Amino acid sequence: MLLSPRHPRRLLAALLVPIPLVLAGCGGSSADAGSSATTSASEEATWPVTVTGDNGELTLDAQPEKIVSLSATATEMLFAIGAGPQVEAVDSTSNYPTDAPVTDLSAFTPNAEAIAGYEPDLVVLSDDMNGIVDALGALEVPTLQLGAAAALEDSYAQLATLGDATGHADDAAKVVTGMQDRIQAAVESVGDSAKGMRVYHELDPTFYSVGSSTFVGSVYELFGLENIADNAADAAGGYPQLSAEYVVSEAPDLIVLADTVCCEQSAETLASRPAFDTVPAVKEGRVLEASDDVASRWGPRIADFAESVAKALTS
Repeated sequence: MLLSPRHPRRLLAALLVPIPLVLAGCGGSSADAGSSATTSASEEATWPVTVTGDNGELTLDAQPEKIVSLSATATEMLFAIGAGPQVEAVDSTSNYPTDAPVTDLSAFTPNAEAIAGYEPDLVVLSDDMNGIVDALGALEVPTLQLGAAAALEDSYAQLATLGDATGHADDAAKVVTGMQDRIQAAVESVGDSAKGMRVYHELDPTFYSVGSSTFVGSVYELFGLENIADNAADAAGGYPQLSAEYVVSEAPDLIVLADTVCCEQSAETLASRPAFDTVPAVKEGRVLEASDDVASRWGPRIADFAESVAKALTS
């Protein structure tokens, strides 16, 4: 998330995940290539492999061949590092990449028996909803919990963990390096011009926002932006609910709308709100209409988000 599972909008919107990194090919030849890549990765890795998640250490005796992902971010990460051919099923919110094997499995009300029905040799999830980790453990299903990242380093670490767990350590390292290079280039393209500018990140039209202590908030810090949510009276764990009056009074120089898909918000709807036409970001055209998913997940597409922020700041 970036969406954090503790994200207030998700709780208020019936656990809605604003959930928009690698466009995968399809067809017979693509499947053959994927199988070869998997075999190659297995030969390069040394098994058994022990990795550490939020639920402790997990030892895998062999390369997983049937992975179930109950995390939209983990799904993006798995495909980005080349483990897509090993993914057997993903939860109903995993809408990227488009060829991910989406099912009706729920990450919010998970059913251990339904998950086990896919005979996975690895389950990856972000939250221990309804005690699903212990339930899968009772069924002897290897489970790796990778919770919401709080900073970019956490995202990089999770990619490395998934790389080790799936036999794609080298691929994961390349993805991390690519992310780092792109984010650094985006920040450098802005230079010092954004330092001291104020940003408002909107999660939904009721003015839930994100502070600097959150994953996406850490991205804004890279650009030297001041986050108006940090000054809210009730920080609410980094996701305070602001008010229209507060946002207008804070006069943000950049507004990022992360509710364009879920709530059909746009620069036009923003400008039509009472008094918002006086806000510097609106007056000067610095309103970023972000994909809910890209702005909410902590996977490889955060580099896309950083580039879009840089473009909004320099256009």
